Amino acid sequence: MKILISNDDGIGAPGIKVLEEVAIQFTDDVVVVAPDSNMSGAGHSLTLKSPLRLVEHDERHFSVSGTPTDSVVMALRHIVSEKPDFVLSGINFDSNLAEDITYSGTVAAAMEACLLGIPSIAFSQKMRHDGGITWDIAQKFAPIILTTIMQSFSFQKGILLNVNFPSGNVEDVRGIKITRQGVRAIEDHVIQSVDPRGDPYFWIGPADYRKNENHIDMETDLGAVHNGYVSITPISLDMTAMGSIQTLKDLFNE
Repeated sequence: MKILISNDDGIGAPGIKVLEEVAIQFTDDVVVVAPDSNMSGAGHSLTLKSPLRLVEHDERHFSVSGTPTDSVVMALRHIVSEKPDFVLSGINFDSNLAEDITYSGTVAAAMEACLLGIPSIAFSQKMRHDGGITWDIAQKFAPIILTTIMQSFSFQKGILLNVNFPSGNVEDVRGIKITRQGVRAIEDHVIQSVDPRGDPYFWIGPADYRKNENHIDMETDLGAVHNGYVSITPISLDMTAMGSIQTLKDLFNE
C-alpha cells in the first residue's frame, strides 16, 4: 500500500510529522510532498503565474514552492510513479470546521486527490483557547479511524472525509461522531489598525472569531468537536444545489 501525505502548514510543520508517524503504522511506502512554507487559507488554489520549485529532501520527502493543491499535483504527476492508495492531508494546526473548509488548504489537498479518483482524508487538530496544541488525541484516534476506513469503507466518486480532533486531554475524548458541516455565527473578523509608520492596515481572520461557534447541534462538526468528540464529515465535491434545479427550470420554462 502506498500513502501520499501533504498539508498546508508546510513541510516542517509538526502536524505533518505526526501524520507521517501514523501512516507508517500501516505501510512503509509513505511519500510526503508539501508546500515549502505555511500556506494556510490558500484554499483550492493553483499557482498559475509563476514557476514552481521542487526540492527533494530525501527520496520520500519533497517540498514545493506553491500551494497544497500544487503539491498534490506535483506529487501525482511528477514524483510518485504509481497512483497512491490513499492521500492524507494534515494534520492541520487548528480545526477546519463549518465554512473553514472553503478556505482550507488542508481540505483542498484532499479535494485535489479526490478529483483524481484517490481516496482522501483531511485531518485537523483544534487548538486550545490559550493558543497551544497537543497531538496525543490525533496520535491515538487517527490510527483507529484509518484502520476502520481502510478495512471497511468504500469511497464513492467525488467524496472525501474531513476529520477534526477536539482539544483537551486524550482521556476526555467522548468518542467518534459522524457529522454534517456546521455553520458558524461569524461576525466581523477583520482587524483594522495602524502600523508604526502611521499607515493603516487590515488583518483578516483573527483567532477570536473561531470561538464564536454555533455548537448547539451535536450532529454538526462544530457541535461534536466543541463537546469533545472526534468529528468525521463526508464532503461531496458536487456542489450542485439539487433542491433549486426544478425551481429554476420553472422560472426559465425549461
